[in-house]
Amino acid sequence: MRQILWGFFKKIVVADNCAIIVNNIFENYTEFNGSTLFLGAIFFTFQIYGDFSGYSDIALGTARLFRFELMQNFKYPYFSRDIAEFWRRWHISLTTWFRDYIYIPLGGSRVSKTKIIRNTFIIFLISGFWHGANWTFIIWGFYHAILFLPLILFGKNRKHTDIVAENSKLPSIKEALQMGATFLLAVFGWIIFRAENIQSAYAYIANIFTPSLFSIPTILGKKAILAICILLLAEWIQRKKDHALQIDNIKNGFIRYIIYMIIAFIILFLGEFGDNQFIYFQF
Repeated sequence: MRQILWGFFKKIVVADNCAIIVNNIFENYTEFNGSTLFLGAIFFTFQIYGDFSGYSDIALGTARLFRFELMQNFKYPYFSRDIAEFWRRWHISLTTWFRDYIYIPLGGSRVSKTKIIRNTFIIFLISGFWHGANWTFIIWGFYHAILFLPLILFGKNRKHTDIVAENSKLPSIKEALQMGATFLLAVFGWIIFRAENIQSAYAYIANIFTPSLFSIPTILGKKAILAICILLLAEWIQRKKDHALQIDNIKNGFIRYIIYMIIAFIILFLGEFGDNQFIYFQF
């Protein structure tokens, strides 16, 4: 039940509050300055994560009510230190299927680097096709394959398999910079993914990199920002757990239930209860 509760928080509070702003900005991107467009891209980055991982938590929690144990589908991907780690933590059920039934039969990583690169591009292009018949998805897959190239060439694609800041409360400066860089790379990938077509994606990104990038955004989205801050804080603290409300380490049952009630009230008071379907239902 608590995993379902956390899934509701991510969907109704994080994703759906972000969706209102994202839809407005992406549908009217020519009317906004660079900073607003960049903020809109960040909001979509959290919208798609809150929407899809929230859906996954609801599904996993519901399955566990009937004693079905399904695989964890997200492992805090925005705390990744490179793009390879990001993809080990994002949509794990799909990436595992691609690995087992396409990547490994093609030779996996036990072939030459040239063939590893070939296999990686095949996987990401198929991932693009899987999302739909739109060039934006194909380019999005190609973009992530390009990001993999340096990691493969220098043998760094399996470097980060542990948990970030595993033995400390805060990341090191190096880890923080790595997470920031990986997050930004993901943000620009999501712009391509969200855009209506390639021309819109190019124009959106081009309009970000103008002098207006350093101006004040015309849309702030205070509820969405607050929701994102709560999400990041909770998931950072709980990054070693399967989900943020897995708080068995708190022995006092009264405190645990107070936390559950706080999350429930946050959903009621900050949630957006409009007609917002799950993004991945279209795929």
